[in-house]
Amino acid sequence: MPGDRRDAGRAGGGELKYRGAAVQAVVDFILELDRLKQVTRKIRVRGTERYENPAEHSWQIAMLALSLAPCAAEPVDADRVVRMLLVHDVGEIDAGDAFFFAEGDAQARTAAERAAAARIFGLLPAPQAASLLALWDEFETGASAEARFAHAADRAMPVLLNLANAGQSWRDNGVSHAQVVGRLAGPIRAGCPALWDYLEGRLDEARRNGWFGA
Repeated sequence: MPGDRRDAGRAGGGELKYRGAAVQAVVDFILELDRLKQVTRKIRVRGTERYENPAEHSWQIAMLALSLAPCAAEPVDADRVVRMLLVHDVGEIDAGDAFFFAEGDAQARTAAERAAAARIFGLLPAPQAASLLALWDEFETGASAEARFAHAADRAMPVLLNLANAGQSWRDNGVSHAQVVGRLAGPIRAGCPALWDYLEGRLDEARRNGWFGA
């Protein structure tokens, strides 16, 4: 819950006094996260031919959520939302990135990403490992206002990049306007109605421009 003292993001003021091996554990964790930069997503960085990676995506959606927090459907702890977004793609270090519109076993995919997240967070001292995995689970279940708002930011960012790139990943992967609206309207509207109101008109314009692949 917001304000939970177990939350690693709120540790400070000497609450957790790490020495020696514990500091090394944090360093090992941070260096393991560097592997997230090697995972490739399906959408290009704006104005370039380079595909983005999940580390860049996580930073960008965290900034999007922080900036849009006043527009959330419900009052949210913005700092908690940011922490959630910074951890939710960590499992892709082991599991890789799955294209959002691809067919597949979603439950198996989630299980693989959770196992990866548990391994990677497990590099940290136990209190922090448990706290970060709890944030990961909260995001996946969407059981809190923060998680629902985080989902909205996560779903919206690829749309914003596609709109800036003339529908690049939609055209490359045969994604239709109906697919985008069908998969994204619900979670974005649930977390940030104002954001969906903005995107809905932009998506209609993109359809008129021929920016979809089907």
